[in-house]
Amino acid sequence: QVQLEESGGGSVQTGGSLRLSCAASGRTFSSYAMAWFRQAPGKEREFVAYIRWSGGSTSYANAVKGRFTISGDNAKNTVYLQMNTLNSEDTAVYYCASASRITFITSPREYDYWGQGTQVTVSS
Repeated sequence: QVQLEESGGGSVQTGGSLRLSCAASGRTFSSYAMAWFRQAPGKEREFVAYIRWSGGSTSYANAVKGRFTISGDNAKNTVYLQMNTLNSEDTAVYYCASASRITFITSPREYDYWGQGTQVTVSS
């Protein structure tokens, strides 16, 4: 089992920044990659960013490309999401997820473990 715990959410004004963290514990050796997803009220969960532990390759949704940065610290088993230039459309619950193997990185079904989520609210 892998346990994931997000932190760092909160309320921020348009144009502001937040940094989310996701600490993994348990059988982390089985984790191949990590990702962030988000879900706004009434909408489906959507892919935000992805990072592969080995090599550190990353991928981003078009909506956040250039504003968000995903990074990982292998020693701490922690993944981060730096979010800059936030706008109201970024308001959502943000979830981190872990995959032991993966084909379609944007599909939630590819991920084995999920955190409980952290709320991000952006207001004008």
